[in-house]
Amino acid sequence: VLSLVLCTGCPSGESSSSQSGSTDAAPVNIVTTTGMVADLVRNVAGERAQVTGIMGEGVDPHLFRPTSRDISQLLQADIVFYSGLRLEGAMQTALERAAGSGKHVVAVTEDLPHDLLRTSPDFPDHPDPHVWGDAALWSRCLEVVVRVMSEALPEHAEEFEANAADYRKELLEIDEYARKSIATIPEDSRYLVTAHDAFAYFSKAYGIEERSVQGITTESEPGVQDINQLVDFLVKNKVPAIFVEATVNEANLRAVMEGAANRGWKVTIGGTLFSDSMGQPGTYEGTYIGMMDHNITTITRALHGEAPERGLHGKLAAPSAAQ
Repeated sequence: VLSLVLCTGCPSGESSSSQSGSTDAAPVNIVTTTGMVADLVRNVAGERAQVTGIMGEGVDPHLFRPTSRDISQLLQADIVFYSGLRLEGAMQTALERAAGSGKHVVAVTEDLPHDLLRTSPDFPDHPDPHVWGDAALWSRCLEVVVRVMSEALPEHAEEFEANAADYRKELLEIDEYARKSIATIPEDSRYLVTAHDAFAYFSKAYGIEERSVQGITTESEPGVQDINQLVDFLVKNKVPAIFVEATVNEANLRAVMEGAANRGWKVTIGGTLFSDSMGQPGTYEGTYIGMMDHNITTITRALHGEAPERGLHGKLAAPSAAQ
């Protein structure tokens, strides 16, 4: 269980004291885990912080183990933000070490109401950590970032509140796009089948039934029975397309496709989804909004719904159509 004793005041050391003065002081040094957390923090902190994400494109946070360089960055940070809910389980020791050294180590999900969190029958005491799949729920994590940044730089608290309000509007816009787009998928095709159970929040929020080969953590390995059950589901419901994930090996999904083909039902790959990481840094898909736009558009079009080829803002790198 990832359980950290967290500091509740300003970041320790010279960096925190230097930030309480002039606006010309060096930005707060913030280190984050996943790209989604880094994006959330950047949108609140703006120019008041230098934000470094240690998990890059295509990194699986369930399995990620920090290098000595990563640990050094954590220990040198003024503030460390991580996703929480045991998503970064393999980083437990490193996060505890940072917290023990006096760093302000904070889970952005720490204030989410428990009744909004999903649990799995296999892990009743382990809430599903993939909360960013629901853009409206993810927007509630802004409150933690605003609070922590305001404690660090109280003279800029109003600025952080304004930044968060602006970003919340963008999050609710993509949330509405998801609702409207997924609703256009014919009901008999409205099934989201992926490599691992990372889309339960997306499923609940946007009204699309989901199935996966693996559970909520990629540390689990599916058995023959799991694969056969998913094949049965595909054949019975005539699911037209399934989706690979950028951070998960697609071998198990290929086995499912072969099983369905042997039963007389051809399933296509509908595209690659971003589940536990975002796209390439510096691209639209390398932002949370772009990642969600890509996923929503890819899912909708592959399952015969209606969505613009280039997504909500016309910025997707390539048309997201079924393959």
